Amino acid sequence: MNDSHKILKIISVSIAIAFSDGTLANARNVSALNQPKIFKFQEIVAQSPPSETSSPVESNSEGTNIEYLDPSANPLLFPTRPEEVEIDVTQPITLEQAIELAIRNNKDLQEVRLNLERSLLELREAEAAWYPNLELGLDLSNSDSPGAQRQLELARQRNGFLTDEDTTTTSFTGSVELNYNLYTGGRRGADIRRATRQVRLGELQVEQLTEQTRFAATRDYLILQNTGAQVEIEQAAVEDATQTLRDARLLEQAGLGTRFDVLQAEVALADAQQRLTRAEADRQTASRQLAQTLSLGPRVGISARDEIAEAGIWNLTLEETIVLAFKNRAELEQNLIQREINEQLRQIALSEIRPQLSAFANYQFLDQFNDDIGITDGYSVGARVQLRIFDGGAAIARAQQREKDIEINETQFANQRNQIRLEVEQAYFDLQANQNNIKTAQIAVQQAEESLRLARLRFQAGVGTQTDVIQAQTDLTTARGNLLAAVIQYNQSLNQLQRAVTNLPEGRLFDLP
Repeated sequence: MNDSHKILKIISVSIAIAFSDGTLANARNVSALNQPKIFKFQEIVAQSPPSETSSPVESNSEGTNIEYLDPSANPLLFPTRPEEVEIDVTQPITLEQAIELAIRNNKDLQEVRLNLERSLLELREAEAAWYPNLELGLDLSNSDSPGAQRQLELARQRNGFLTDEDTTTTSFTGSVELNYNLYTGGRRGADIRRATRQVRLGELQVEQLTEQTRFAATRDYLILQNTGAQVEIEQAAVEDATQTLRDARLLEQAGLGTRFDVLQAEVALADAQQRLTRAEADRQTASRQLAQTLSLGPRVGISARDEIAEAGIWNLTLEETIVLAFKNRAELEQNLIQREINEQLRQIALSEIRPQLSAFANYQFLDQFNDDIGITDGYSVGARVQLRIFDGGAAIARAQQREKDIEINETQFANQRNQIRLEVEQAYFDLQANQNNIKTAQIAVQQAEESLRLARLRFQAGVGTQTDVIQAQTDLTTARGNLLAAVIQYNQSLNQLQRAVTNLPEGRLFDLP
């Protein structure tokens, strides 16, 4: 009778657990039911990844008005009231939209674009040296000089009579002069070539910062995805811990469990709740970080709309990837262009001690209004040669400075080349490691879920311990986190590899205008 009574107690407790907050199946799969996004992304990860030419993640811009996310047109906006910085809306956006906003709103990118426009105007100024200078001068004057008055007074004294002759003179003079530099010692051509290369350097700076902005927006978006999924993982852990505590209390009430088991379950639930609080704070921080990268307004919050999935595959070998990076990276071309600019500046410095040849033509005319003579005119035509014989060695010293700058550019090129190779190799190796970790983590999640299910069944049947269930819960949370981290880190590695290889999605530099 005692054994029968004990069996009946176990059955009654099991039924109570099963129907306490749903069916037993619901209790066993509570984490799955409370984590549709996690299981959805597991399904996506299991699918074949997209091709390398596809965008990192699918974008769905329906229902998202990114114009609303633009910052204020006033760059000097300075909120002074709490309600002016209070977030009143949280807008989900896709990765594609995040990149678009970042490129459109980035202040540093706007600055380099303005610098490029300035370089174009500087080139126009340098090209103006091919044209002659034409100057026009006009002068209308009325004068009464002391010399004229003295001469008039002397004439009066010598002749002995008074005169009312006026000593003031009103005159109108003008001149037109044409100058053209026939030979400038190579300065004119060198300055135009320098300005041309400066424009190209500005284009590369725009390209480089555009790609860096895309990389930063993608990186921060992936971090936001990660923190959002971590919140869901911790929410599932809280649900698991809550279910375990509920089971422990029911068993204690039935006399089949101990107070120690209940206390263990309560501690595990408290730990899970603390991790959930920390995960929510990390998500809020990641949201603000992305908002800052996108230069959004002070009252706008954002969340990630895209599901977590592998961003793509990389089909090139390591050696092919390194060579492609050498061909495409704008930083290498920037060093070469800066070297060319310094070479032109060297020629400009040397032109100061070379002969300068110019031609000029001048026409002048004069008319005095208070005489009986009409307009008189004249002209001059000629050429002028100038040569600086001695300048204390200043021009040579400037040229030698530019030679040292050229050597510095060559050293920087070699250093940048080595740095690019290191970046490619690091990203490539990380990509391979994370791709393997995804497969391992998927298996670990499946095993951890099965382990938790069995641990609960054993505990409910009275043949397992509370410690086994708590450990299984911890293992499942860790496995889910590892899978999430593997996918996010894979995407981050792919993002880093794309940044290390090329500065444009098409993988090519744009041509000179």
